[in-house]
Amino acid sequence: MGAMSDSPAPLADPHLVFDATDGRRDLVILGSTGSIGTQAIDLVLRNPGRFRVTALSAAGGRVELLAEQARQLRVRTVAVADGDKVPALTEALRKVYGEGEPLPEILAGPDAATDLAASDCHTVLNGITGSIGLAPTLAALKAGRKLALANKESLIVGGPLVKALAAPGQIIPVDSEHAALFQALAAGKRADVRKLVVTASGGPFRGRTRAELADVTREQALAHPTWAMGPVITVNSATLVNKGLEVIEAHLLYDIPFDRIEVVVHPQSYVHSMVEFTDGSTLAQATPPDMGGPIAIGLGWPERVPDAAPAFDWTKASSWEFFPLDTEAFPSVGLARHVGTLGGTAPAVFNAANEECVDAFLAGRLPFNGIMDTVTAVVAEHGTPATGTSLTVADVLEAETWARSRARELSAAATAEAHV
Repeated sequence: MGAMSDSPAPLADPHLVFDATDGRRDLVILGSTGSIGTQAIDLVLRNPGRFRVTALSAAGGRVELLAEQARQLRVRTVAVADGDKVPALTEALRKVYGEGEPLPEILAGPDAATDLAASDCHTVLNGITGSIGLAPTLAALKAGRKLALANKESLIVGGPLVKALAAPGQIIPVDSEHAALFQALAAGKRADVRKLVVTASGGPFRGRTRAELADVTREQALAHPTWAMGPVITVNSATLVNKGLEVIEAHLLYDIPFDRIEVVVHPQSYVHSMVEFTDGSTLAQATPPDMGGPIAIGLGWPERVPDAAPAFDWTKASSWEFFPLDTEAFPSVGLARHVGTLGGTAPAVFNAANEECVDAFLAGRLPFNGIMDTVTAVVAEHGTPATGTSLTVADVLEAETWARSRARELSAAATAEAHV
């Protein structure tokens, strides 16, 4: 493969530092009570001289934690997506702040996180789960904020919309795989990149055939061997849908064609991804499995945050293994490449249908293999409307609504047939 053709700068480029500043960086953290958000806050609290959080947002299911985070960080504003949670949040804030202490401003409703994303700060960390993170992503970019992006779905479902707004280097990826690629790419010129190699743990079912996956249980799918994540992401790791989404994300972030993005199974999850250059060199980024490093890259780049994540103990022996991907047992990566190539609303349909199918699996309404069977059927029915520069947010939402409805219909039909 030759050098890359001339094209616009990629969304994520370690050689381009967007709005670099000295002193403390003001941060807005979206999804603060989730896994990424809580780990980011831990990093901030350990580095008070480098970061200051001005606002937090959460869905509203853990108002006591949100209130405690607000008190620890002394934020100006907190937001909840569920407006019905405002009384409980106010009570929780008063409890931790004490009588007489002024409370932070409270925003509520489905647009609250979007409003915060456009507020005055240096960096917005989008740690929201799901495609509902698209609007905040677009708002942060439009407002000119640096975007530390952990919400991969917003890029996947709204790729052309994000690319139309993002300045070169404005996005810093927080996914472990894309943070790894980001760092490895810093070692060479873009024209010298031959291939991106995205690593996958293989999940809990590595080595099983498709037939052996037919009867796996919810508990087995949630028992990830190396990472502690939420249930949806953990099931996505078990089906390798998560890896398919990451292939699409890598294509959009780094402007690398799909045929130059490879997936390799690495059970230990030590090497988070690799970049192969045209001279035959391959650079790998490696740490023990921990999200502290990627979060620190997203918040601090181009500076590194000392002791953000654990390092290897090289006095102890270890083995690192790599295996080719079994595309028959795990067809999700191939399907993701297909919808990524189609573009338009196809990735949104893929993602939305998968979310519905994962919910059905977790609820016991759909077998494990039925997840990808149903997603494949929904993608096939969809076609490719609303492509390229004609794509709008309304198109994405409409496609997602259709995909969710159709996935529920097909899942219900499969369940009914299984019980006949």
